[in-house]
Amino acid sequence: MKAKILVIEEESIIACDIKNCLENSGYIVPAVTGNGEQAIAKVAEFHPDLVLIDIMLKGEMNGIEAAQEIIDCFQIPVVYMTAYSDQNILQKAKNTQPFGYIIKPFKENQLISTIEIALNKYQTELLMREALKKEKQSRNLESCFVSMVSHEFRNPLSNIFNYTELLVNSSNQLTENQKQEYIYEIQNAVKHLDTLLSDVLLIGKSEVGRDSFNPSPLDLENFCKVLVSEIQLSVGDDYKIIFSMEGLCTIKDDTNTVPNSHLLTTKHRLPGLDKKLLRHILINLLSNAIKYSPQGSTVHFDLFCVQGEAIFRIQDQGIGILEADQENLFNSFYRGSNVGKIPGHGLGLAIVKHYVDLHGGEITYASKAGIGTTFIVSLPFQNN
Repeated sequence: MKAKILVIEEESIIACDIKNCLENSGYIVPAVTGNGEQAIAKVAEFHPDLVLIDIMLKGEMNGIEAAQEIIDCFQIPVVYMTAYSDQNILQKAKNTQPFGYIIKPFKENQLISTIEIALNKYQTELLMREALKKEKQSRNLESCFVSMVSHEFRNPLSNIFNYTELLVNSSNQLTENQKQEYIYEIQNAVKHLDTLLSDVLLIGKSEVGRDSFNPSPLDLENFCKVLVSEIQLSVGDDYKIIFSMEGLCTIKDDTNTVPNSHLLTTKHRLPGLDKKLLRHILINLLSNAIKYSPQGSTVHFDLFCVQGEAIFRIQDQGIGILEADQENLFNSFYRGSNVGKIPGHGLGLAIVKHYVDLHGGEITYASKAGIGTTFIVSLPFQNN
């Protein structure tokens, strides 16, 4: 679609000729006026792509003053027309930073060429502005990320320094129990730093698109059971994880189609999922379910397998997510306002969301404060 050009010309005959010339070249001329004040009103009404304006106009406002108002208020490109070659007038016109000007009398091809150049120049400038805007946003995000990372690292480093100082300078006054307590706190701070560093590196990789997605055949039933056993071993009897599988899957192997009564078996494997990324997704969600639930709670981990899709559901009986916090749930470094002293740094779910996206999947949740949270991850896969 050709551009809309508003014509602002004092001489009505010349204005009519310009309008006909532009329309014959495929441009749209929504209005013609010779008055500066009316010109501004027409710009507000029609929002043209370019304004072709004479320097000398009827009324109290000349073309340069009207053009300045149009540029300041609407950021629309302006091309001047003038019968004068006076350097003072032209300098005043140049100060408004127009996208071109043409001296009367002019030929039709001169007018069309000037307009085409002005429109192309304006589009190039818009692209440059957008690129600069994105670059600025990227720098702001990077600065914010560095600031947040610095803040998160500061607390455990401070703990390590303080407890080390106590052990070095007050060792003679400390009991063995106190020394062991301080050493324990140092070890916890180091573990926290190690986890934080790993997650920061993962987030950094995702930000620059360096994460790789390597789907492969996977014994999903055994994969989930092993994962549950590992986590259950680490939490002991304090929590209980119940894993179950429901639904019916049809998994194709090289020779036949097997209606699946056991869902997924070692013989009939499920391709299309990245084992490394899937492990991180499930460990994070299961660990969160335990971390934010009271001791003695049960976490339910269910697998549903339908044609072309693996669905994981993780339900806890924890503190839940406040409604006011839910819109920021997958933002880096964001933590719920009800987590209290429960440790964490707000990167886990951001990484989970990224890994789900790499699978082309979807993550949803339902939560109520004081009742618990359910996460559902749906990942598509390709049968053999």
